[in-house]
Amino acid sequence: MTFFSSAAFAAFLFGVISSISLPIGALVGIFTRPSRTVISAVMSFGAGALMAAISFELVNPAVEREGGGFLPLAAGLLLGCIMFILLSRLADEKGAAARTRSTLLSNLRAKKRSQARKLLERLAAVDFLRALPAEQIQSLLPHLRRRVFHEGLPVFRQDGPGDSMYIIDTGSVKIEYTDADGQRVAVAELGDSQTFGEMSLVWHALRTADAIPSVDTVVYELHRDDFIQLAAANPGLEAAVAELAGERARTGKIPAAAISSAEWSRQAARRLDDNAYRPSETELKKALDVSSSSAATAIWLGLLLDGIPESLVIGASISGFSASPALIAGLFMANLPESLSSSTMMKESGTRPGRIMFMWTSLVLAVGVGALLGNLIAVILSPLAHSLFEGLAAGSMLAMIAQTMLPEAYERNIRMVGLFTVLGFIATVFFHTLV
Repeated sequence: MTFFSSAAFAAFLFGVISSISLPIGALVGIFTRPSRTVISAVMSFGAGALMAAISFELVNPAVEREGGGFLPLAAGLLLGCIMFILLSRLADEKGAAARTRSTLLSNLRAKKRSQARKLLERLAAVDFLRALPAEQIQSLLPHLRRRVFHEGLPVFRQDGPGDSMYIIDTGSVKIEYTDADGQRVAVAELGDSQTFGEMSLVWHALRTADAIPSVDTVVYELHRDDFIQLAAANPGLEAAVAELAGERARTGKIPAAAISSAEWSRQAARRLDDNAYRPSETELKKALDVSSSSAATAIWLGLLLDGIPESLVIGASISGFSASPALIAGLFMANLPESLSSSTMMKESGTRPGRIMFMWTSLVLAVGVGALLGNLIAVILSPLAHSLFEGLAAGSMLAMIAQTMLPEAYERNIRMVGLFTVLGFIATVFFHTLV
C-alpha cells in the first residue's frame, strides 16, 4: 500500500514539474513580444523533444514488454490518434481553435472552403453559369458580394441598366413588370437558391421587370464589370462567354448545360484552390476578438485536450518514486512553446493577463491529477493492456504534435522547423543518456 501511494504521489509531482513550464511560457508571451521566428524555433524544438520522449519512454517499453508487444501498441497508437482527432475537431467547432494561430487559420480556412462548396451548389442551379467550364468557375467566387435588401425596396427597376446578376441566399423576391396598358403583371416569386438578372452578364440590356423583395432578403451579387474583366483575363472563360453570348443573340436564350447541376458542382469543387481560402489578417483578428469574448472555456478545454495524453504518459511511466529524465525534460520543453504561442495569441485578442495566467496555472494542476490517475490505471493493467494504454497515450501525443505543434511552427517560420525539430530531438536523447 505504501508503494502504491508513493507511486501515485510521484506521478502527481512529476506531472506538475513537467507542466510548470506552461505558466512560465505564458508569462513570457504576456510580457514580451516574441517574434514569429522565436515562436517557430521553440515550437519545433518542443515537437522534436516530445517525439524523442515518446520513442524512448513509450514505444520501446511497450514493444519490449513481455506479454505486450507490437500489436497492442499499434492498436493503441491508432485508437489514440483517432480519439484525439475527433475530440480536437469537436473542441475546435466550439471555439477552441483560437488556442493557436495555426488551428484558428485551419478552422477558418475549412469554413471558407465549406461556404464555397455550398455556393457552388447554388451557382450550379444557374443554367448560364453551368454552361461555363467547371474548372473556370472558381475565379468568380471571390467577386460574389453578399448584400441585404429590405422588404419592398427594389433590387432593380424595369428599364434600369442590367449590370448585375443575383443569387438568393435567404428570403424571396417578386419579379413583376408594367405592361403597355400600365397594368402590373406578376412573373414569378423566387426563393432560396434561385437566381435573377443573370442575362445581364452577357447581354447588356435594360431590365425587363422589377425585382422587389417580399421580405428582408440576402443575396449574392455578381457585377457584370467583374465578370467581363475575369473573362478577358482568362482565355477559356472568355471563349465560353463569347459562345454563350452568340447563341443568345441568335436564339434569344442560353443553351442547356451539357451536364447536371450535381456533376457540375462536384467538378468545380474538385478544382477549388485552397490558397484562395486562406483567411486574411483582418478575418483572423475578427475571429480572435469573437473567441476572446465568447469561447474562453472552449479554448481552455482545447488546451486541456492537448495536455491529457502527456499526463497519462507520465502516470504510466512512473516506477516507485522515480521518473525518466528524458520524458520529464521532453514534456517540459514541449509545454513551454505551446503556452508561449497560445498566450501571445490570447494577448493579441485582448484577453486579460490574469485570465491567461489562471488558465495555464490550472492546467498544471490538471496535468498533475491526470498523471496520478494514469498511474492508478497503469498499475492494475495486464502487460498487454499496459502496452495498449501506452500506445493510446503515444498516439494522442503524436497526433497533437502533427496537428498543433508542427503546423504552428510552420505557420510562424517554415525555414526554422527542420533544424530546431532535430535539435529538440537531440536534447531529449541527451537526457536519456543520463539514465
